[in-house]
Amino acid sequence: MEEEEVNYASVVFKANKNPTAEAKNTEETVYDEVKVKNEPAEQTEDTKADEKAKNRHGHFRQLACCLGILCVVLLLAVIGVCVYITTLNHTSEQNQLRDNLTILQAVNFNLTNINDKLNSAVNSLTVQLDNLNKSYADLESNNMDVIAENQKLKTQNQQLETQKKNLTDMLEDMETQWNELNVSRAQWSIDQYCPIVGAVRQCKSCQAGWLQDESSCYMIINERPPNQKTWTGAQAVCKGKISELAVINNAKEKQYISGNSWSNPEINGYWIGLRVVDGKWTWVDGSNLTDNSWIQPATPTEGHCAISVTDNIPNNGLKSVNCSEMNAWICEKKALSLTPP
Repeated sequence: MEEEEVNYASVVFKANKNPTAEAKNTEETVYDEVKVKNEPAEQTEDTKADEKAKNRHGHFRQLACCLGILCVVLLLAVIGVCVYITTLNHTSEQNQLRDNLTILQAVNFNLTNINDKLNSAVNSLTVQLDNLNKSYADLESNNMDVIAENQKLKTQNQQLETQKKNLTDMLEDMETQWNELNVSRAQWSIDQYCPIVGAVRQCKSCQAGWLQDESSCYMIINERPPNQKTWTGAQAVCKGKISELAVINNAKEKQYISGNSWSNPEINGYWIGLRVVDGKWTWVDGSNLTDNSWIQPATPTEGHCAISVTDNIPNNGLKSVNCSEMNAWICEKKALSLTPP
């Protein structure tokens, strides 16, 4: 009996693969059940045993069918779950792809901005490079000019060196001549201030022809027309005698100068070292006249110089005249000191 049940179960399991045979067996089972119900009660025991066996076979068939259906349902459920999971994964992947696409779009936007900035920077650098190239070209040109100018300066420096050497030689010659001149002047001064009288030199504070008053020597130039000079001409003659037109420092010296300004019909006065400079009475040594009452008229007039006249006007003795007039003049220089300091 057990062997039949096993075989039947196997047949039922295999019948799942053929739905038509399963339906036919199901119909036979139903027919047998109906037939059993319609049979009389007086059936034999064998007949009951056969019916019971058929019923058991029918239950096994139903159970096998249910198991088959359950397997199909489970299979469909598994397939559905797989499809759901696949769909869910696909949806998740789509969402992930959308997120990735959004991120990529943002990255692309940033990269585009960066690229634009880089292009702008490249353009700016290109402009700067062009400017630098122009500046470099200008510097090259300037450098060539500087090199040419340097060469020119070197040539000029060589010329200046040559001129310097020539001037140095000339200066040495001039120093030699100057020393010789100083010796000559010293000798001349000795001869002028210390002339030989007999066999002995006799020194005097002033040269021959000069008048001494205190620490100064004066030469009264009594030139008459047409040998008289303008103020400028008279000053030049005095300088030639290593002196200048007389400068009056005090009233005593003024009196001495006026006392030697002799009145003569051919001499109107004697030029002294006083003239108008920048609206002021100024001496040739650069000092200003401190007492304008010494001169008439006292108001300085441009182009006027002073002459000394005979002191026949009280508190006077100097007169303002045009510097271009012709007059005699008085030169003055320091007297030689013969006493030890």
